[in-house]
Amino acid sequence: MTAPPLGRDYRLLWSAAVSSRLGDALRTPALALLAATLTRDPRVIAAVTVAGQLPPLLFGLLGGVYADRWDRRRTMAVVDGLRAAVVGGLALAVALDRAGVAALVTVAFLLAALGTLFDAASFAMLPAVVPPAALARANGRLQAGSAVAGGFLGAPAAGVLFALAAPLPFAVDALTFAAAALLTLALRPPPPRPRSHAGRGRSVWREGVEGVRWLRGDATLWRLTVATAGSNLAISGLLAVLVLYALDVLRVPPAGYGLFAAGAVLGGLAGGLGAGRLAARLGTVPALRAVLAGQAVALTGLALARHPVPGGLALAVFAAGTTVWNGLWASYGQRHVPAALLGRVGAAQRMVGLLTAPVGAALAGVAGAAYGVGPVAAAVAGVFVLVTLAAWRALRPAAPAPPAGPTSAATAGRPGRRPSR
Repeated sequence: MTAPPLGRDYRLLWSAAVSSRLGDALRTPALALLAATLTRDPRVIAAVTVAGQLPPLLFGLLGGVYADRWDRRRTMAVVDGLRAAVVGGLALAVALDRAGVAALVTVAFLLAALGTLFDAASFAMLPAVVPPAALARANGRLQAGSAVAGGFLGAPAAGVLFALAAPLPFAVDALTFAAAALLTLALRPPPPRPRSHAGRGRSVWREGVEGVRWLRGDATLWRLTVATAGSNLAISGLLAVLVLYALDVLRVPPAGYGLFAAGAVLGGLAGGLGAGRLAARLGTVPALRAVLAGQAVALTGLALARHPVPGGLALAVFAAGTTVWNGLWASYGQRHVPAALLGRVGAAQRMVGLLTAPVGAALAGVAGAAYGVGPVAAAVAGVFVLVTLAAWRALRPAAPAPPAGPTSAATAGRPGRRPSR
């Protein structure tokens, strides 16, 4: 069967998302480089990183509430306009030699806080742009575009631009945000959404809790979200020690680390492009189970590898699985959550999924210092295998319902939880 077309609006939304991702990939390493020119205190430099990681956990659900209350297309455009102004102001401060550590922490925090609102609105906007049958393919291509923009273009260019002139990567980042805002405004306004879940006089807290309750009440989506949190515990632990594992255990030459990391980007690109086909062939939930199994094998292979080539191949396969999982997990929620709740439920998904990331990174750092990075990689693989086994059991297809008996009429009207899909 011919795949449904994604259309003009999707191309605009894709271009806006990839433009923003390119700017993020330029700004993040540039902030670290700029902080290193101001101080050599690791605690201060780490504070800049932490400032960019806290807002999704602190304000993620709040962003989902307002993504459901406000016009999502305009919200995305306004947020990107504000982010362009913030980064443009930082570029000017750097050019005038007025950017101190406090300014870097503030900018990192503001951009991440605004990003929570943008991410919630973007997640909820996609189902209004593409047909339901195309969501897996659309999310996969978003993941692939982000992998290219972040891994192949933004990250390598950041150091070059910073070396040419310290304000340059921030100025380019501001331009990418401005371009994304204009692309978003070019989208056709979506049809009016139901207002029943965003009524006047309701508190932000109650609306946010409503999204969490919906997520908790859908058995399959909740299990997928918990599996994501378990996976992120292992993934963040791996990322925390990956460079040391590559250099010390796999014996990757320092000059070749960029090529080693590029293999993961290629894997992510392949996974993003193949996500839609995999979902069409297997179904979304069976595809997610298969992806977890493949990632568990790949991560075990990475932990056992002692040479750059098999280690790089295992990392590429694992990265491919990560992009497939992210795309299909998002598309499942977008297909099953009511439109009026998409912002809040999507934000709740991301919050729960990210809660374990700082824990995994911290544990890996402590364990790596005490026992070395080789045992940490083995432990990470073990955690991921346990998550996979638990998810395979939790996400098994439901058994066929028994035939209706004589008592079915008496129980037909009783309310129940949403069924697992």
